[in-house]
Amino acid sequence: MDSNHSDGALPAAGAGARTAGSVPSTAKILISGGFGVGKTTLVGAISEIRPLRTEEPMSDRSVGVDDTRGVRAKTTTTVAMDFGRISFPSGLVLYLFGTPGQERFWFMWDELAIGAIGAVVLADTRRVADCFAAIDYFEHNGMPFIVAVNCFDGAPRFEPDDIRIALSLGSEVPIVLCDARERDSVKQVLVSLVRYVMSGNRRRNQISMA
Repeated sequence: MDSNHSDGALPAAGAGARTAGSVPSTAKILISGGFGVGKTTLVGAISEIRPLRTEEPMSDRSVGVDDTRGVRAKTTTTVAMDFGRISFPSGLVLYLFGTPGQERFWFMWDELAIGAIGAVVLADTRRVADCFAAIDYFEHNGMPFIVAVNCFDGAPRFEPDDIRIALSLGSEVPIVLCDARERDSVKQVLVSLVRYVMSGNRRRNQISMA
């Protein structure tokens, strides 16, 4: 196991065992959010293996379809998924699956969500409404999630409580600030999600996934 993962330790779950409010020794997590919010960057910053990416150059067909406000320098887009892996000293191994952000690729979400224990919804304060689709998806399907605000250089900074109000989130949903480029920052995001899943703290009216 990579010795660089000595911090951010999590309580160990039983080998393969899963009880209410716990995670198995290996777990799948989704990294979701709007277009250009930093999902590919986040997976690449934390993965202990070379991440699998399905980025393609943006073409003329995206003009008028993809909202590039705030990310006009972006020249590629994820068309299927990003994949990475990180191990913790407790024995927990997380498999990370980044979802595509554009609406025309949302059909991939159902496939990627199979077997996931929870999700990180990445948000950009310059375009906070772009994460509503992901929040609605996970709320509707009963999947626990946290919101991680990617603090872009020059972007407006807000307190988590202000972001909670803007996103109409309940008090039980964790909101964390992060830098998707920084390994330690991303690690704390994942630790926050796993602890939230293990706590069993989720909305009572969520619908269980089929």
